[in-house]
Amino acid sequence: MFAIQWLCILAKISNIPMQKEYHIRPVQLQDNKPLAHVLREVLVEFGVPKVGTAYADPELDDMFHTYTKKRHSYWVVHKDNSVLGGAGIAPLRDGPANICELQKMYFAPEARHVGMGKRMLLQLLKIAIEFGFELCYLETMPNMHAAQRLYTAAGFGYVDAPIGNTGHYSCPVWMTKSLV
Repeated sequence: MFAIQWLCILAKISNIPMQKEYHIRPVQLQDNKPLAHVLREVLVEFGVPKVGTAYADPELDDMFHTYTKKRHSYWVVHKDNSVLGGAGIAPLRDGPANICELQKMYFAPEARHVGMGKRMLLQLLKIAIEFGFELCYLETMPNMHAAQRLYTAAGFGYVDAPIGNTGHYSCPVWMTKSLV
């Protein structure tokens, strides 16, 4: 039964049209500076605290090297050679080996509502399964309503407490999705 539901979700997400001028590719070394800028700008736009969230993560300034590690993957959305955001998957820090975390999924305003989030999420969930993860965890903010709608549409559910030790003590919304 679960497999059928998962296939239905994948079919819905994969049929989302994507505007041709937007592209998704693995993070590259030259993306570090513009990506850090875009991600921090989005966090400021949404009023996210600068402490206890992704804003303060040291890896935000070196995403390329952070996500070249085993079982890590980060993808960038770009248009006309401009970085517009991205998202990644990595093992959950201080969590069980079978749990990954959806990380740093943020997009500049011009990359929103054009199917990028759905495409990115689908791609990262496939990668997480290929990496052997069985559960995907994420943290978000209460006012990020569109993101939460995307996550619930993809099968994520809310949980009552954080998992692992991400260091994001200012993120009070936690969600998980089974990958098996």
